[in-house]
Amino acid sequence: MRSPDFTSPQAGADPERARSRGRGSRFRPEVQGLRAVAVLLVLVYHLNPELLPGGYVGVDVFFVISGFLITSLLLREVREHGRVSLAGFYVRRVRRLLPAATVVLLTTGAASLVLLPVTRLGDTAWQMLASAAYVENLYLADQTMDYLAAETAPSPVQHFWSLSVEEQFYLVWPQLFVLWALFARGRLRVLTMALTSVFAASLVCSVILTGSGDPSAYFLPTTRAWELAAGGLLAVFLADRELPRPLRPLLGWAGLAAVVASAVFYDSGTPFPGYAALLPVLGCVAVIAAERSEGPSAATVLSTGPARFVGDISYALYLWHWPLIVFALVLLERDTLGPLGTVAVAATSLLLAWLTKLWVEDPVARHGLVRTGRGALSVALVGLLAVAAVSATALVRVERFQVSDFDPELHVGPKALGLPSPEGASMYPSPIGAEDDTPEAYDDGCHAGFDRRDPSDPCFYGPDDAETTVALTGDSHSTQWFPALNEVAKDRGWRLAVFNKSACAFTAAEVGREGEPYEECQAWNQAVVEEIEDMEPDLVISSSSVAGLPHGLQPGPEARDAMAEGMVELWEEVTASGIPLVAIRDTPRTTSDVLDCLAKNADDPSSCDRPVADALERDDPQELAVREVEGAAMVDLNDLICTDHTCPAVVGNVVVYRDSHHLTETYARLLSDDMGTRIDKVLGGS
Repeated sequence: MRSPDFTSPQAGADPERARSRGRGSRFRPEVQGLRAVAVLLVLVYHLNPELLPGGYVGVDVFFVISGFLITSLLLREVREHGRVSLAGFYVRRVRRLLPAATVVLLTTGAASLVLLPVTRLGDTAWQMLASAAYVENLYLADQTMDYLAAETAPSPVQHFWSLSVEEQFYLVWPQLFVLWALFARGRLRVLTMALTSVFAASLVCSVILTGSGDPSAYFLPTTRAWELAAGGLLAVFLADRELPRPLRPLLGWAGLAAVVASAVFYDSGTPFPGYAALLPVLGCVAVIAAERSEGPSAATVLSTGPARFVGDISYALYLWHWPLIVFALVLLERDTLGPLGTVAVAATSLLLAWLTKLWVEDPVARHGLVRTGRGALSVALVGLLAVAAVSATALVRVERFQVSDFDPELHVGPKALGLPSPEGASMYPSPIGAEDDTPEAYDDGCHAGFDRRDPSDPCFYGPDDAETTVALTGDSHSTQWFPALNEVAKDRGWRLAVFNKSACAFTAAEVGREGEPYEECQAWNQAVVEEIEDMEPDLVISSSSVAGLPHGLQPGPEARDAMAEGMVELWEEVTASGIPLVAIRDTPRTTSDVLDCLAKNADDPSSCDRPVADALERDDPQELAVREVEGAAMVDLNDLICTDHTCPAVVGNVVVYRDSHHLTETYARLLSDDMGTRIDKVLGGS
């Protein structure tokens, strides 16, 4: 599809048109060097975040460069031909980007089948498909919103999110130039206004979403488009002008310093993108705007042979480095690479990137196959189908690893603690299914997310006319007990009200979250007390994670005592009206890779057990609070989860944990009889 020809208002200004064409088409070696800076920042950050805690800003530099180059290309095409060839544009994108990406995806998929535990294959397979379809950023944005997926191990293709953002940008950006050529007759003022609108709207969206703490803001095209638009605005600005020569060296060095400073001083706690992304983005804009000038300048350094070489292989280097890091960590069975591993992965990444440039990117660029729309479409479809085939193979392997339904005769759970498990049964749920073995309260929408403040519409389970009403409150470690308590409630005809909220212990202490006060939690807890006072239940049950901390405090006695004091304050408001409160002691913690371990050691799950001293190393502030609150008592079920010496990962053929710190729904439900008995005991009943 092409826009109609038109005659530019500047058609008679031949010298100016020739000047703009020359500026738009000439090679910018310093931009290649800037690509090298970007990819090296990302590479160092991924290899060892402690070396460059803000190295992730390299991606933002890539976005600005892409916006600048694509806009320059489209602007030149409109000025020279009076139209934009959408087919030609996308053919060039396919020829430039798709071959190397497909090779890396297929190689990564094959390596995943060999190296990754089966527990990680399913998510990797879906992310491969999302990456091949250039929607990986949307997949990850959705995953960040899933509280239950918080411990999902990184896939070897998740870095494709940034490529997905760029491709989504490429779907929209050329259309603006088609419309500009068609209706604005080449007037730069109109184009500048349009690009400025995109820049401003996206920046506002980025600031608002990032400021709200929404983790999906990092991946969304709406929060990143302004960075590419910044490069586009720069291309339009430089189309018919250049900066004063005396200003260029200072601007170039200042821009490069801004990029490097953000990489050094930003870290994982920096709200990003939002306002913070302005520093590396504007720094990159400054470096490109400065161009080359006489004398020493940033552009001169960026134009050197080594910088240009790394810039030439930067795309392939970005593609290869992340899967190599993931696979190396799997092979080493460690969380960090160490010095030798870091050097080895970096060297291998550089080698593979150079070979990919030599054997894939350059030959495709020269070959005539991907020079027509039909050829590009064929290459894209073949690549997508090939990736789909590898992904399907992984998903079939995942499906085969699943086990049969729950068998109460074989999957006995806590009854076999410290004893041999019944023979003839696989573990249930499987290490793959354990992650999704969650309480139905989540599916019912009865566990409040981070943003919710109002508990006025709680979920109720059981008959409306029940003689006994029980309120359950606390964080996700309270929700994990819902299966057991719901079974008790069913047996006894109770009505169970659920007031649980993510990462929100039932305490008056100012709880922290991601370095900030968790204000929603404080508001929620106070409102819960008011709801309980109005409801007048017969019993309140609460539980919370020992990992919860007051804002500004690190794990230790001071934090524990502050949480306990807050619990005393809040609990006394409940018990003052004569309502008893039972706290359930927090459960043991295992390791984040426990399910991977079980997948690899299905014949000997005991190798995934954890010593009691490690699993219960933190004191539970609820124990301190119970001693201070009249009418409060504690139930401890950990002797049904751990022996005197170890906390098994599998008990009685039942997998105990669905992640490092939550019980599976199955194991918790099998504790229902003991839960009921012990509640009766601490309340003084039979």
